[in-house]
Amino acid sequence: MRSVAINVGANTNEPGFRGPIYPDGRFEYVPIPESAPTRAEADVPTYADLDLSVGVSDVADTAVHLDPTFAGIHDCERYTYGDPHGVKARPLLDLDAGDYVFFYATLSTTDEERADWVAPEWGTYLIGHFRLERDPLSADDYREASDAERALFSNNAHVKRDPFDAEVLLYGDGAGSECYDRAIPLSTREAGADANRLVTDLSSDSGKGPWWRRPMKFDREATEELLSIRDTGDYERAFK
Repeated sequence: MRSVAINVGANTNEPGFRGPIYPDGRFEYVPIPESAPTRAEADVPTYADLDLSVGVSDVADTAVHLDPTFAGIHDCERYTYGDPHGVKARPLLDLDAGDYVFFYATLSTTDEERADWVAPEWGTYLIGHFRLERDPLSADDYREASDAERALFSNNAHVKRDPFDAEVLLYGDGAGSECYDRAIPLSTREAGADANRLVTDLSSDSGKGPWWRRPMKFDREATEELLSIRDTGDYERAFK
């Protein structure tokens, strides 16, 4: 069992703000805008269509790139993820059914009165994971797949693009995949730009430079520790 962590979600470049993290560690998953043409018949939501408490009036009519999809979040029914970029696709294609993919996002702190593991101003946090139900699909695998298999990805943003552009597609199983109710910190308590031990000790990343934009690999033991932190809520383990 192995895992890869991938950066997702709104940021200060797209659409110009991050999703919020609240004083108790709850957060909102806010997607980035859709930046590519989509098929005329595709149902592509806008920011106004999403059930968000964060203000989106400036981008209300902008279509969103809803990827990953989490069952039960933003009217999605399945756990899917696609990516067109080789730097993310390559490590994801190395995974197998039963492996995990973690998703992390940069989130803006909303209140000075906050949980002691929430960074001031902004930080980087795990927001969910997939346990892969099947092996990742390459672009060629998807094109050669049966209609039934392709239908599993019908609501994925890369399948809605014209043309389809994913180099990898992932499908999470319903029992072992989730969007978290509370985020898990990857930043230190003191600064969002500083990585805690989950990055520097457990992952393949050094935690130097803009680590919050890069894919991170985790071996079996590290993957089990991340899952244990999720199960127990013992966030102190991120810092010592």
